[in-house]
Amino acid sequence: MDYRSAGVDVAAGRAFVDQISASVASTRRPEVVGGLGGFGGLCRLPAGLRNPLLVAGTDGVGTKLELAQAHGRHHDVGIDLVAMCVNDVVTSGAEPLFFLDYIATGKLSPEAMAAVVEGIADGCRQSGCALLGGETAEMPGFYAPGRYDLAGFCVAVVEADQLIDGSQIVAGDRIVAVASSGVHSNGFSLVRRILEATQASADTRLGPDGPPLVASLLKPTLLYSSLVKRLLSEGAAIRGMAHITGGGLPENLPRCLPAGVHAVVDASSWQRPALFSWLQEHGAVPESDLWNTFNLGVGFCLVVPEAELERVLAICALAGHQAWALGRVEAGSAAAGTTSGDANPLLAGLPY
Repeated sequence: MDYRSAGVDVAAGRAFVDQISASVASTRRPEVVGGLGGFGGLCRLPAGLRNPLLVAGTDGVGTKLELAQAHGRHHDVGIDLVAMCVNDVVTSGAEPLFFLDYIATGKLSPEAMAAVVEGIADGCRQSGCALLGGETAEMPGFYAPGRYDLAGFCVAVVEADQLIDGSQIVAGDRIVAVASSGVHSNGFSLVRRILEATQASADTRLGPDGPPLVASLLKPTLLYSSLVKRLLSEGAAIRGMAHITGGGLPENLPRCLPAGVHAVVDASSWQRPALFSWLQEHGAVPESDLWNTFNLGVGFCLVVPEAELERVLAICALAGHQAWALGRVEAGSAAAGTTSGDANPLLAGLPY
């Protein structure tokens, strides 16, 4: 017996590294030292920093991978992997420096794996961070043939005196929503149950003249790094940011708020995308579950002073992002139940 007969092809693994080298090289930053293939990636801190803080994050793509692999959308989940990590770390105002990936598979498929890494490199280029390295583990008998799992790791840097941690947020500040591209990478355990129950296929559409359902579900997660960088470079007074991931607005928006205030969201401020209405209707999903599972079209939130609202909205538009005034910050804890008459009444009872 040899390693290949046990299910691991070392030669194919080496060929795979050669295949992805160009994609990895395309993400290089000036701070990167050396090339691909060492035991560890090397990266200097950017020059000129006075008191830098490193910000690190890690995440995966979840069960969206099951749907993506069934439909051959390998490149797009590579973008998702980067976005799920980068969108978290930039909420502190940090600039992404580098990214590492981990791919585990039952049987190495060079074409599929290369597409994933090309997607990761695409996400890194969009975010301005280097793909510093990664690991591809071939694990026959643990993962089914043709299946793989992904994990990502991102490190960013911010000056200590420019850290955005929500501590400056006060009552009266406004909340800006930045649109998502769809479901992003959360809630797919529920999504897949709905697809199974309705026997939806690649031909199913969102209404008679709507786009294909599965293609809409598999749109890559939007990256907000370049938007945040532009806002900060133009001097926008961003006091807090939230990446709307698993748990939706009720769980993620409060994470950027200090004690003594709460958010009030105006649900009439945007039209819920048709994709979420389809999921609710065909899955008979209760309204509370919908809010607590999906982003409902809001991928990212910014908390800004009232005087900055229009300028921030204008910068978002110029950067190609749909954004709108989502709500406001009010004094008191959520238990006070203070809510405006036109705000979603559901949110008054949620832990804001």
